[in-house]
Order: sequence, then structure tokens, then C-alpha cells
Amino acid sequence: MQIKLWINGKMVTEDVAADMLLIDFLRAHGCYSVKRGCETANCGLCTVFVEDKPVLSCSMLVARVDGKKITTLEGLQEEAEDFGAFIADQGAEQCGFCNPGLIMNAIAMFRENPDPTDEEIIQYLSGNLCRCSGYEGQLRGIKAYLNFKKEKGGVC
Repeated sequence: MQIKLWINGKMVTEDVAADMLLIDFLRAHGCYSVKRGCETANCGLCTVFVEDKPVLSCSMLVARVDGKKITTLEGLQEEAEDFGAFIADQGAEQCGFCNPGLIMNAIAMFRENPDPTDEEIIQYLSGNLCRCSGYEGQLRGIKAYLNFKKEKGGVC
């Protein structure tokens, strides 16, 4: 079946198998930030935006996104670098494997709720698995980023 979609602003038209997953399609097109961590839609490492909403690409058929706009971390470099520095400052990146999915979900949270409570942050990011840390560094990094944005007078 033929599909047409936009990956990070670039239109792609291609014939795909009906059972092809979005994660495999994106990785085949050079979006290596999209990670396969669990194969069960439990870890959040494969998070991408479909029409600006976070979805798990490992559990979505590419045929379901025909005609839609897909954004990966590669398409959000400026935002990701800005926020990612705060995670790194807290030493929360450790191995770094979970960072792309975490950053994608954090950016989605910043857009939906620019002033979340600690509980809202934890709830929003609860689908992100990190095998290296206890998540305290990520929480500190997120709070530091949000405080920085407030002091700067900007919104996330």
C-alpha cells in the first residue's frame, strides 16, 4: 500500500507493507532517535509526535499515519538541546538511551502544561522507563528548566 506523510517537515511517499510499524519506517528514514526498548509499548523510548501529540511508534502501524505530520527528536533539535542541557546538568542522562523519549514527552508536557506541579510531571512522564536512575535527576532538570523559562519571561 502506498502512503504519504511528512517526517520532520519533509514529505515522504512510499509503498509499505500493511503490517509495518511506524518505528521501523522512521528508523529506515534516518530517525535514529526513535528507540526500540521494550517491544510492548511500556518504555516510552519510541515516542514521536503525530500531529503534535505524543504517541508510541512501536505500537502504531505506519498506515495509520498516512497523510499526517510526524515529528521526531531530529525535528525538534533547538527545543531538545535547550531542555536537554538541564537534564545533563543534573547528571540524569547516565547512559542516555532513554533521553530521546523522555525529551519528546517533556516537550509535549511543556506545550500542554507550562506550569506543572511535581505530581503532574511525574504522572505525565510515568510511561518513560529509565533503567539507570531513580528519576530524581530528571525531575530536578525539568524543574530547573521550567524555572529558567519563568525567570526569562518565556513560555515553554
